[in-house]
Amino acid sequence: MPYFDAASAAPLHPVAREALLASLDEGWADPARLYREGRRARLLLDAAREAAAEAVGCRPDEVVFTPSGTQAVHSGVAGALAARRRAGRRLLYSAVEHSSVLHAAEVHAAAGGSCTELAVDRGGRVAAGDVAAALSPDTALVCLQSANHEVGTEQPVEEVAALCQEAGVPLLVDAAQSLPWGPVPGGWSLLAASAHKWGGPAGVGLLAVRKGTRFAPQGPRDERESGRSPGFENIPAIVAAAASLRALRAGPETAAEAARLRKLVDRIRTRVPELVPDVEVAGDPVHRLPHLVTFSCLYVDGEALLHELDRAGFSVSSGSSCTSSTLTPSHVLRAMGVLSEGNVRVSLPYGTEGAEVERFLEVLPAVVRSVRERLGVPAAGRETAAGREPVAATAGGGPEAAAGGPVAAPAAAEEPGEPGESVEPGESTASAEPAGLVVDSLGKRCPLPVIELAKAVLEVPVGGTVTVLADDEAARQDIPAWCAMREQEYVGERPAERGAAYVVRRRA
Repeated sequence: MPYFDAASAAPLHPVAREALLASLDEGWADPARLYREGRRARLLLDAAREAAAEAVGCRPDEVVFTPSGTQAVHSGVAGALAARRRAGRRLLYSAVEHSSVLHAAEVHAAAGGSCTELAVDRGGRVAAGDVAAALSPDTALVCLQSANHEVGTEQPVEEVAALCQEAGVPLLVDAAQSLPWGPVPGGWSLLAASAHKWGGPAGVGLLAVRKGTRFAPQGPRDERESGRSPGFENIPAIVAAAASLRALRAGPETAAEAARLRKLVDRIRTRVPELVPDVEVAGDPVHRLPHLVTFSCLYVDGEALLHELDRAGFSVSSGSSCTSSTLTPSHVLRAMGVLSEGNVRVSLPYGTEGAEVERFLEVLPAVVRSVRERLGVPAAGRETAAGREPVAATAGGGPEAAAGGPVAAPAAAEEPGEPGESVEPGESTASAEPAGLVVDSLGKRCPLPVIELAKAVLEVPVGGTVTVLADDEAARQDIPAWCAMREQEYVGERPAERGAAYVVRRRA
């Protein structure tokens, strides 16, 4: 069964497996003790630190091991901010950072600090100029991932590091996704990573703090790991993590494998939109990781799509809200302004065969088509009014569902506005604009509100409006994205008694 979710956890590297088994016999003792078993464990730990430092591109005494990559990020952010409290309390980070950075920012804000989120372009990339403009005398720390975990977009770390150095502000880089493919360039100050992303065992994180970077560890601490990560080290797992990372750096095969996987991903990026109608491929097409691609399928329930792909033998992941316990769309896709429904992330592990990718491309169109058919989407995803149930309005003017169909009622047209602009209640020019429809999608999760919008838009004349009432948070993202894909005008959003009202004007 092809496993296409290396961005979540890469399969255990063969070198990691061998090192883990060997160190279970040799590295079980307390490395802080002076007896023979302790000295042996200390030697293994020191060797692992040296190997990890060489792969990262720093000194061994700058590296500490943590229980996870998330813990490394939290410790790095908290320690750097605490050490620079006198300089300022402002934290800068991109809108597409890993949730560990966002959670650390929430804690900082709750403690009285200030946070500034940097916007990204539609490819998910931060502009170095925006970072330069946001840097201020009270900036204590900048956080920027080397590459995104959902769409694979690489960030301009080297440029940002130079800007931070010039401003005298430390830069923390979350290198979890890119470290398997090479060291992070530039003069970064702190770096965090996670072993299970590169084929090491889970439960091992890495935090590097370069000499000269002010750092004050927070929380309870002890004498282990320079006081930055308390508790007994899991030496067998650390040894296995370092061994696998060193193996990836030792020979030319990593670069060759990256080039091979990039070609496979290029094929997915090219063929999926050709094979499946109404697909948006997300992420920067040039500045990206070699093994990762993300795309979203219009009119598709993400959870159903993942289940069907799993039944077909493919393990993939998704950023769709319907696959999340929070029922909110991915903050990464939201920040990029791209479609979130029917989202699929494919991240190929080392050794993925071309035949596996070809079979995925063969299976995908039928899987998407079957999910769409279950949701009542016309063939090929094309909007049509065929099969639309009759609708009726309540006496009070509110929409009421006819049996089995979306709810629609005539509505006064909305004041035109700039795309994405909020429409305030009462801004109506019904005398100048064609009448529209109201579609009641309250209580329905995406993609249903978008599907009902697609059917309703053909029932109004060109220039008319459709107002979708929805309380699913994903509608705020997916309705504007649908408009961009279908060349319709997104007028804006206004408050409603429940949820929000999203106004769309038919342009074609």
